[in-house]
This record gives sequence, structure tokens and C-alpha cells, in this order.
Amino acid sequence: MYTNSKLPKVGTTIFSVMSALANEHKAINLSQGFPNFDCSDKLKKLVNKYIEKGYNQYAPMPGVPVLRERIAEKIESSYGANIDPATEITVTAGATQAIFTAIATFVQPGDEVIIFEPAYDSYRPSIEVFGGFPIVYQLEAPDYSINWEAFSKLITQRTRMIIINTPHNPTGTTLKKNDLLKLQQITDGSEILILSDEVYEHLIFDEQKHQSVLRFPSLFQRTLVTYSFGKTFHNTGWKIGYCVAPDHLMKEFRKVHQFNVFSVNTPLQYGIADFLKKPKEYLGLNSFYQEKRDYFLEAIKNSRFKPIHCEGTYFQIVDYSAISDEKDTEFVKRLTIDHGVAAIPVSAFYSNPRNDNVIRFCFAKTEKLLKKAGKLLCKV
Repeated sequence: MYTNSKLPKVGTTIFSVMSALANEHKAINLSQGFPNFDCSDKLKKLVNKYIEKGYNQYAPMPGVPVLRERIAEKIESSYGANIDPATEITVTAGATQAIFTAIATFVQPGDEVIIFEPAYDSYRPSIEVFGGFPIVYQLEAPDYSINWEAFSKLITQRTRMIIINTPHNPTGTTLKKNDLLKLQQITDGSEILILSDEVYEHLIFDEQKHQSVLRFPSLFQRTLVTYSFGKTFHNTGWKIGYCVAPDHLMKEFRKVHQFNVFSVNTPLQYGIADFLKKPKEYLGLNSFYQEKRDYFLEAIKNSRFKPIHCEGTYFQIVDYSAISDEKDTEFVKRLTIDHGVAAIPVSAFYSNPRNDNVIRFCFAKTEKLLKKAGKLLCKV
């Protein structure tokens, strides 16, 4: 039977490829972005409590009210924004589902969506599935900064959406206040929507503040913001997150969401709602992960890898040009097979062939594993 694929160029992701290669050669897997340590026992007990109490049927489509109220409280204390939990927050099956649903809701065939590459790999295919055209602004090593004047030239009458990601995966850079003000200025008075991927909101270092779109009321009126409890609470396998948007956008988002997943795991929602009563559970994440970043940097300081400053996320990118001029896709394979450490080539986050001799390591690992990886990397 002939199948007209909507994604003819999409195959197995580089993350699956590198993890399989790491397993095959028993290498330390610093490629895929998930912790190798467990989430809080307290959180697990809270979820189990609700399972045992029988909270095991469908949740309300937008999410259980108590969780949405806790999220609204968290947003107000973190960003000073007054968000209506009834009409402006929807609980989703992870941030990726929220991103997909936002694109499904607002992108029509022929619409243009501007993305910044290197980009999280779900953006482009989600746009293409719904007949949109990804328009790329290329960020360049080593600072991966945005020239907003050059960016503005990408905007046309067909521009429907701009997707931003801060802190940024894979580069670990962050958007600053001036960046958001520039974006606000560029889109003011237009029909352009913003999709802001902020899943690493609490993983930001060196006493910086996360510049959420929620801090900018005028910009927020055209924005859908996505978040991930999986990233925040070290349980990526739970696949639970949420989307925040002004009422007029959220009404449309929920129309699609209800036929996409309808509702999200009930006991998880109640357990997380209880867990959020104590903000210290997430407010200490910046220090927790900064210590891991610094530990990993110390572990590789005598290597020939050149770290590029990481401002947030749990990813560290490094320049390996002092070691090899191989393509990054080939270098990471050799690094895995010959030296026992798996990484991700940053070129995999670009749609066009590019090689800056830069690869990405995930440092959301135990110190024991990071120390072992550091010793191996210092021998390369």
C-alpha cells in the first residue's frame, strides 16, 4: 500500500541512535537529556496516596482545579503575573504535547513559523505536519546570540508564529530582558503569536533571573508558554507539564487539547499539587544543577575539550576542535566506541548541514558518573 508520508525526511532521532550505541558499547550515556537519579520519595508517596485513595478516573480536561491553582500561585510568586487558573492554565501530557497542540491549534497550511536553530527536534516536524513552513534563524557558535535587526527581516505577511526556547536546549544560553523587549517591539501590532518553551525555567545559573514571557504583560497577550514538571522534578517518564496562555488563546488551545489527549494522569496531578505547597522543592534547583555543572567542568578541566559557557538547562556544550576536525556526527560515534562516553552532535539540532565542532553532554547525572566520565574524557 502506498503511504504519502507527512514527514518523509524524519527517521530515528539522534538521541535514540546514540543511546543505542552507548548501550551496545557499555559507554557512559551523557547523550540523552534525563537524570540518572530518582525523583523525590516524598513526591512518590503523595502520588501513591492518591492512587490508593481511588483518584484513578479521568481528570477534568483542563487539569484538576487544585493543581491549576498551585501553578497560578507559583507563577505569581516567581514572575509577578496574575494568571487565572480557571481559564489560562491547561495541564498537558508533557511540554512536547503542549507544543504540538499549540502548533496544531494555530498553524494553518501555508503559514510560516520562525524557529531558532539549533532547535529542540520536535518543533520542525510539528510545524510540517500541519502544513506550515519552518523559517530558520541560525544561531552561531560560540555565543549563539540573536541579532534582532537581522531576525526582523525574516518576518513576512505569512508569519504566524515565532518559537523561542529559554533556557535554550542544546546551547545552555538564556534570553535576557532586552531580548524579550526586542521581540515585543518587533511583534507589537501584528497578528504573530509567540510559543515560548520554558521547560528549564528553574535550571538557571550564576544568580541570573529567568526572563519568562510572563514578566512582560504586553508580550504575554500573544503568547503560549509551555512548562514541564518532568524537567523540574527529575521524572521525565511521568510526561506531565502545562501550558499558560491568555484566555482568548487558551479557549482555542483547549478545543484541540480535548481531542488530542483529553486529560492527564489524575493521581499525578493531585500528588504534584500537594508537592507544590513547598516552593523550596523547586526553588533550590538552580543551585542543585549549578553544582553539577561546575562538578562536570572541574572533571574535564584537564581535557582538550573547550567548554562554552552554560547559563541554564542541564546541558554543557564543548568545542572539540583541538582534538579533531571530524564531523561532529562521526566524532561522537568514535567518542562512544573508543572512549566510552556518549554525547550528542549539535549539528543534529540544525536542519541544514553544519559543523562547528561542538557537541553536547548532559550533566543531570550523579557525581560518581560525572567523575568517571571526566576521567575518560581527559584521555581523549
